[in-house]
Amino acid sequence: MTEQQRARRPGGRSARVRAAVHQAVTGLVAERGYGAFTVGDVAARAGVADTSIYRRWGTIESLLMDVAITRLTTASPIPDTGTLEGDLRSYAAKVARDVTGPDGLAVLRLVIALSNAGDTGTQARDRFLAERTRQLQEMLDRARERGEDPPDALDLVDHILAPMYVRVLFGVGPLTAAYVDALVDRLLSSPSRRSRSDDSAV
Repeated sequence: MTEQQRARRPGGRSARVRAAVHQAVTGLVAERGYGAFTVGDVAARAGVADTSIYRRWGTIESLLMDVAITRLTTASPIPDTGTLEGDLRSYAAKVARDVTGPDGLAVLRLVIALSNAGDTGTQARDRFLAERTRQLQEMLDRARERGEDPPDALDLVDHILAPMYVRVLFGVGPLTAAYVDALVDRLLSSPSRRSRSDDSAV
């Protein structure tokens, strides 16, 4: 079996190595920041050989992109509570827990840093944003199929995700349950959403 085939195996040693390398990256980003560590540092912390990382990811930027995208796709699953309001509150609460968790700040900083790291970094940022938008759109489309009037995905970013990200990145306040619920309330009662509802009733 080739190294590439082993890398694609969902379990076993390959999965353990990937998890260890990802954890090493988030730890180093949290401690040192982007650009302040090498593949060798990651390998030493993960307990693997440098060559294993180079074979699997090729470059440090590709590795960091994989970490950022993986953390996003495995975190904040899309809820299905049966109502738009229930979905929004559940999703917002889960995002708040994720971004304030052990690796949440490191992943946010990583995505921001990658966006200024040339073409590979820009691709990572775009993939991160595309995946986040896909998650939101899935939830909003389901609400629309139920006959509800969901906001736009960008409205959800502006009213819920962006304020939480800013608070975490700049340490300007905790993401309490009351604060997160207030963000959802603000979205649900936003003038632009009321205007759309009024127009549709005419």
